[in-house]
Amino acid sequence: MAREPTPDFDAVLLAGGLARRLGGANKPALTVGGTPLIVRTARAVEAAGRLVIVGPRHPALPQARYVREDPPGAGPVPALRAGVAEVAAPWTVLLAADLPFLAPEHVAALVGAAARRGAEGAVFVDDDGRVQWLTGVWRTDALRHALDAYEGTRLRGVLRQLRPAGVAARDAGEWPPWADCDTPETLAAADRAASGPYDRLRQPAKGEMTVLEDWIDAVCLELGIDRSDMDRDLVLDLARDVAHGVARPAAPLTAYLIGLAVGRGAAARDAAARVSEMAESWKGDAQP
Repeated sequence: MAREPTPDFDAVLLAGGLARRLGGANKPALTVGGTPLIVRTARAVEAAGRLVIVGPRHPALPQARYVREDPPGAGPVPALRAGVAEVAAPWTVLLAADLPFLAPEHVAALVGAAARRGAEGAVFVDDDGRVQWLTGVWRTDALRHALDAYEGTRLRGVLRQLRPAGVAARDAGEWPPWADCDTPETLAAADRAASGPYDRLRQPAKGEMTVLEDWIDAVCLELGIDRSDMDRDLVLDLARDVAHGVARPAAPLTAYLIGLAVGRGAAARDAAARVSEMAESWKGDAQP
């Protein structure tokens, strides 16, 4: 059966919070797995017609439309008003800017659920029934009407008027799509889970995975290697473990050494498992 197309949407990212529990840092610019939080979040809405960021400019996202609430720091409701003013699509995806594990398929599930159910919006709901207001999609006209009529200051106060459909995330695990980074502890834990540039939880930028596959095919052809002999995920997992447990420059060098060992008869998976185990304990074993 053909998959139904996702309705057109724009995305609004709220990125101007005060981040008091992070010492007032510019939270969206902090990195998880070597990538700024706001960039990871933006990758989840790469299908948006417009990306609207309510907050400071970020050099990695020059294509976004940037606006600020008046005055800056006035709160999420004024920020939402400023963001929605820039929306042109019939649906608005509203997100916090610090969602490192949100993926395009999560966004598509929200938009699809709202459209199928004829609802004014859809939001993720966790296992305890808590509504995750900053991972949702809203019919733009209905959202604007609700904002025009609302005199309060709480974001959920305006959004719950729209009676959104609740969506459960399947197999959410330890890091569901609504997981944010509000404290130094959660930021550090998310960074450990993401594990740098070889992070398989990270959603690649549009076209990135296609480029990777094309490159692998071209190199195999140039070197006379049968592509079926190359286990991409094995190499990426190994590189991720070494980059996180030892140092990033160690990752490509280790992959090269594994290649030498395989060329001399070692089993690739056995060699990779042994080295990954070494990497996991390396910092604890290394001498100061």
